[in-house]
Amino acid sequence: MPTYIEKQTELPEIPKHWVTLDGKPVNRLEHVPRQVVIRKADHEAGFYSPYHSHGWGQLLFIAAGLIQVSARDIGYWVVPPQRAVWIPAFIEHDARTIHPVQMRNVYIAPEASRDLPNHCQVIHVTPLLRELILEMVSFDTLYDEDGTQGRIVQVFLDQLKTIPEAPLHLPHPKSKSLIVIAHRLRDNPADPRSIDEWATELGTSARSLARHFRQETGMTFGQWRQQVRLLAALTRIAQGDAVANVAQDLGYSSQSAFITMFRKALGKTPGRYFEL
Repeated sequence: MPTYIEKQTELPEIPKHWVTLDGKPVNRLEHVPRQVVIRKADHEAGFYSPYHSHGWGQLLFIAAGLIQVSARDIGYWVVPPQRAVWIPAFIEHDARTIHPVQMRNVYIAPEASRDLPNHCQVIHVTPLLRELILEMVSFDTLYDEDGTQGRIVQVFLDQLKTIPEAPLHLPHPKSKSLIVIAHRLRDNPADPRSIDEWATELGTSARSLARHFRQETGMTFGQWRQQVRLLAALTRIAQGDAVANVAQDLGYSSQSAFITMFRKALGKTPGRYFEL
């Protein structure tokens, strides 16, 4: 099991040689007098960043690879290539790489993120937003706010406000019975048991389970289980597993049934979803 660290409410340290202000080194990101600070981070598969939080909002853009991000007591997200997860300030979260990733972390100051969502979400990164992020990576930490670079940052912030959420979130239930179901389905997404069968095993009523699923996750039991399967499928397909094998292992009656579900949920077939 990972070892968790205490809640961290400051941004990570930066090397002192990165930037000086009035002749003094700036060694904390939140002390940089700019609206955004961008850091590149490449990690091998299996890298784990324990639960922590930042005083600035964070847009975690995945240029390549796949990562899972969890927010404590909220849920978890799968972030495929060319997508990003928005994490508001002070939200405790962790991150685990599924296979090697190239990340671009955009930290956004509180005054620049007032109009951004107050909850975590995965977003589709449009070609324009992608190019803006990749361009901003090359900026000096103290980029020229009044010049071209400052205008690019403003375009980035304006674009970020308009990007729709991608349905890649699995909310955590809170009651004991639902947590049992959630853990077992996360371990075995193909589990075919109905809500009536779960109710019998757990010594409760199907009506009670159904009501609590809706109240605690905003989804029906069937919708929640489908989301478990969808996120599991994304993880495996991104790793190169054949769609036919994924469909069979996740309990779908046929490959076409799985593809239909995938397209309905994400708007594209599995083969096209990971295209740039």
